[in-house]
Amino acid sequence: MRSITLLGATGSIGASTLDVIARHPSRFSLFAATAGRSVEALAGLCVRFRPRFAVIADEARLPSLRVALRAAGLPTTARAGAEAMAEVACAPQADTVVAAIVGAAGLVPTIAAARAGKRVLLANKEAVVCAGRLLIDAVRVGAGELLPVDSEHSAIHQCLAGARAADRDVRKLILTASGGPFRTRRDFAGITPEEACAHPNWVMGRKISVDSATLMNKGLEVIEASWLFGFPGDRIEVVVHPQSVIHSMVEFVDGSVVAQLGTPDMRTPIAYALSYPERIESGSATLDFSRIGALSFEAPDLQRFRCLALAFDALAGGTARTAALNAANEVAVEAFLAGRLPFADIARVIEETLNAVHAAEPDSIDEVLEIDSRSRRAAAQLVERRRRAAVGAGS
Repeated sequence: MRSITLLGATGSIGASTLDVIARHPSRFSLFAATAGRSVEALAGLCVRFRPRFAVIADEARLPSLRVALRAAGLPTTARAGAEAMAEVACAPQADTVVAAIVGAAGLVPTIAAARAGKRVLLANKEAVVCAGRLLIDAVRVGAGELLPVDSEHSAIHQCLAGARAADRDVRKLILTASGGPFRTRRDFAGITPEEACAHPNWVMGRKISVDSATLMNKGLEVIEASWLFGFPGDRIEVVVHPQSVIHSMVEFVDGSVVAQLGTPDMRTPIAYALSYPERIESGSATLDFSRIGALSFEAPDLQRFRCLALAFDALAGGTARTAALNAANEVAVEAFLAGRLPFADIARVIEETLNAVHAAEPDSIDEVLEIDSRSRRAAAQLVERRRRAAVGAGS
């Protein structure tokens, strides 16, 4: 039986992971679960899965979590804060860590788990985007495993299964993108958060839904794929595939293309990573090829979806640039969701932040966090400047 620590248990990836765990009680048990602020949701899943530890990131909510766990009569120990998250991530009682915390907040516990030799199921792409080399080095030092949970990277992992040596056998990696809710929209003016979060195929959290709408999510995945599989940006291609049936492809040097297909359900890659190298039932629906109809593909429009182009540029510039890109994107998306930044200005804030922040390649987590902090400050200032300009223009 695998003992699992689930970082980010109350998000969409967390919910899908718990669903797969519940389907296989003889194979998986939950050792620890963490959440950012949602005491009620964290306590509720503790009732069902009875983990040894429940950790809330917001330390001010620890008393409420303790009260909720006591009221339910649970033996679960409540803890709080970033240090507690890192500790449960590398606790010896767990052999598997699902890294599903959204954003740069998941960086420290993910690397802690890797250094401790865990099987790390990576759903937090920001850990790779901000500190790719440091994460890969941590996996090597800890002699653990790093398995992707993103559907695209899981697909590539599966497609590469027959490759003798990826650097010799493979010509390029092909990541598919749905195109998001604005694939055919020409004018991005007046887009609301509700429209941006209405993904046509996937059920996701609000931040990642906006990233999908700007195609920044695909840009972050390009950076992640480069680190996970060891390919430079010029050997990674993005193709828009609105049906989300093919999750990604690998083109080999002999001209063959291997693709992984499935319904758009995150339980499939989660089950694959949890049970690898075996396969288990995930709860996902099977494909009905007679009802799929046509599968279509198109090149992404890098003029309208500037975020994808910025991600490729940042990848070519090194880890300091990708860390700054990620930080600026998080700030810009948060401002958009709060009504303080127009959708069309997300890419502009990111580009201006990259132009304003210059840093050497980071050699430590502290240096990564410093770049992240500087970039967030610069992006926040740019957001505020644009907000004030908009208010002044409207008065």
